Amino acid sequence: MGLTLSQKIIKNHLVSGQMVPGQEISLRIDQTLTQDATGTMAYLEFETMGIDRVRTERSVAYIDHNTLQSGFENADDHRYIQSVAKKHGIYFSRPGNGICHQVHLERFGIPGKTLIGSDSHTPTGGGIGMLAFGAGGLDVAVAMGGGAYYITMPKMIKVNLTGKLRPFVTAKDVSLEILRILSVKGGVGYIIEWTGPGVANLTVPERATITNMGTELGATTSIFPSDEVTRQFLKAEGREQDYTPLCADDDAEYDRVIDIDMSSLKPLIAQPHMPDNVVTVESLKGTKVDQVCIGSCTNSSLLDMLKVAAMLKGRTISDSVSLSVSPGSKQVLAMLADCGALSDIIASGARVLECACGPCIGMGFSPNSSGVSLRTFNRNFEGRSGTADAKVYLVSPETAVAAALTGQITDPSTLDIDIKIDFPDKFKIDDSAVIPPEPAETADRIEILRGPNIKKFPESRPQTDSIKAPLILKVGDNITTDHIMPAGAKILPYRSNIPYLSQFCFGVCDKTFPERAKAAGSSIIVGGSNYGQGSSREHAALVPLYLGVRVVITKSFARIHIANLINAGIMPLTFKNPDDYDKLSQGDILSIDGVFDGMDSSQMTLVNETSGQKIPLVCSFTQRQKDILKAGGLLSYTKKEGK
Repeated sequence: MGLTLSQKIIKNHLVSGQMVPGQEISLRIDQTLTQDATGTMAYLEFETMGIDRVRTERSVAYIDHNTLQSGFENADDHRYIQSVAKKHGIYFSRPGNGICHQVHLERFGIPGKTLIGSDSHTPTGGGIGMLAFGAGGLDVAVAMGGGAYYITMPKMIKVNLTGKLRPFVTAKDVSLEILRILSVKGGVGYIIEWTGPGVANLTVPERATITNMGTELGATTSIFPSDEVTRQFLKAEGREQDYTPLCADDDAEYDRVIDIDMSSLKPLIAQPHMPDNVVTVESLKGTKVDQVCIGSCTNSSLLDMLKVAAMLKGRTISDSVSLSVSPGSKQVLAMLADCGALSDIIASGARVLECACGPCIGMGFSPNSSGVSLRTFNRNFEGRSGTADAKVYLVSPETAVAAALTGQITDPSTLDIDIKIDFPDKFKIDDSAVIPPEPAETADRIEILRGPNIKKFPESRPQTDSIKAPLILKVGDNITTDHIMPAGAKILPYRSNIPYLSQFCFGVCDKTFPERAKAAGSSIIVGGSNYGQGSSREHAALVPLYLGVRVVITKSFARIHIANLINAGIMPLTFKNPDDYDKLSQGDILSIDGVFDGMDSSQMTLVNETSGQKIPLVCSFTQRQKDILKAGGLLSYTKKEGK
C-alpha cells in the first residue's frame, strides 16, 4: 500500500511514535513562524528555556496583527520581538512587509518541509506543498529550541477536484463548498489532501486560499501536491531551486474521499456567525450591504488584487458602502502600484489599508451598528469585527466587489463585467523589510528591549490527585477562542500582559466571569461540542490559567485548543455521555478524586456535590501529556526534563 503525500512528509520527519491514526507522534520541525499577537509570549517562553540560538532551518517573526499603534504597548512589543529575533537567530519581518502567511508563501515556504506557526492559519503553507500546522506559542518555542512537535497521528481525507472554475467562481467558493459539506468540526482529526485533475487548474495563491480555510474545518492541516504550477510560482519568486515535485502514491489509501466538480460550483457566501453557514450568493440577492473588506491571509494575493482592480476599473463604489482593500504583502502592493492597478482601486472610492491583518483581527475598520459587512476573510465569529451586533458574511473578492458596486449582495456573474488581467511571470523581489539576525559570534552584545507592558508568564500549578471547585461558567457548542479571549484593537495590545488581559476573558459570554473566577481561586468550566475552535492563541488557555481554572469539561474539543490547555497545565476532560452536560448547572460544586489513576485508565468520575449525581468522564492522555499536567504545564515540564 502506498503513502499519501502527508504520510510521506511525516515519515521523513518522524522523531517518535508510529504512523497509526490516533497514536501520538512527534515530528522534526524545519521552519517556524510567529506573529506579534502571539509572538511576544512565544519569545518570553523561548527565553525562559535558556537556549541561545534557534535550532530550526528557518524561523521568522512577523509583525502583522497589532499594527494600530494608539499607545506605547504595540510599539514596545515590536521592539522586544525585534531584539529577541536579532539575538537568537530569527529573521524579523517589519511592520508593513505583509501578513505572515502571504509573505512566508512568497519568500520562505519550501515544498516537503515542516512548518509550525503560532497562528491557526499556518496551514496556508500547504498551498505550496508544505506540511504546515497552527500551534500554540509554547509548542513553537519548543520547536525553535530544537524540540519535536507532538500531534495525534491524523486520518486522511482526499478531496478529488475535477473540472475548472467558471468566471466569477473562485477558490474561496471551493473552500466554502467543503465547509458546507463537512462543517466547522468535520475536519477534526484529519489531514485534508487536495488531489485530482482539477488541481492543475489552480494557481498557488488559489491553493493557498483553500488550505488557509481548511483551518475552519478543524482539520490538522491541508495540503496540495507540489507540481509544475508550484515550480512556476517559485521560479517567479526567484526561488526555483527550492522546488521539489511531491505527490501521493497512486495506491495510497484514504479514510474518506470527497468529490468536487469545480465547474458545477456557483458563487457561495457564509452567513453570520459561522464559516459553515453557507448558501449561494444568489439566494441572498438584494440584501443591503454597509461595508466591504477585501484582504486577509485568505484573499490578499496579487492574483486576488488584480481581479479586484479589474472589476473596479472605471467604476465607482455605491455611495452607501464603505470599501477597504488590504494587499497581503509589500510585494503585492508594489506590483499593484507599478502596473497601475492600485490607481484603479483608489479611483473607485476604496480605502487602501496597510499590508497587515487589519479588520480581519478586529484591528480597525469595524462595521457600523447592526451593519452588514461582506469580507473576504476566513472567520465571521460574532463580535470579532469589533462591532457586537454586526452581521458579517464571508465571500470571494469578486462577490465582495459586486456588493461594493451595487450596495447589495449580488452574484458577480450577473454583472456586465469582463475580468481581464495580465498576470506577470516574474514577481518583484525586495526583501529589505526582512531583517536578518545577528551572527552567532556577536549576538551576545545584543540587548533585549522590554517595555513596561510585558509581564511574566503566569504561574502554573501542578495537577493534584483530587480537585474540588465550583462550576464557574457553563457555555454551549462551538465556543471559539474569540469567545474565550477576544481580539480587537482595544484588547490585542495587551497580549503580553496576562493580568490586564484577564479582564476581558469570556466577555462575549459573561462579563462577570473574570471577577467571579478570580474570587473562586480554583474553578471548573463546562462547555459543549467543538470547544475552543478558531485561533491558535494560547492566551485562551493562559488567561483561564491565571484566573484559576483547573479543569475544562466538554462534549468535544478543537485540536489546537486541547493542546494549549494541556501545555498550560489545565486538564481537558470530556463527557462519556454527552447528555450528562444537561445535569450540570453554573454554580454547582464539583469534585474529582483519583485523578492520577483516572489519567491511566482514561476514565474519571465527576461528583456534583450540589445535586449528588455522579457523572462518568473520559480522557485520552499520552504519558507525555500526563507528565506535563503533573508538572503544571509544558514550560515547567520542559525545564524539569531539560528537553
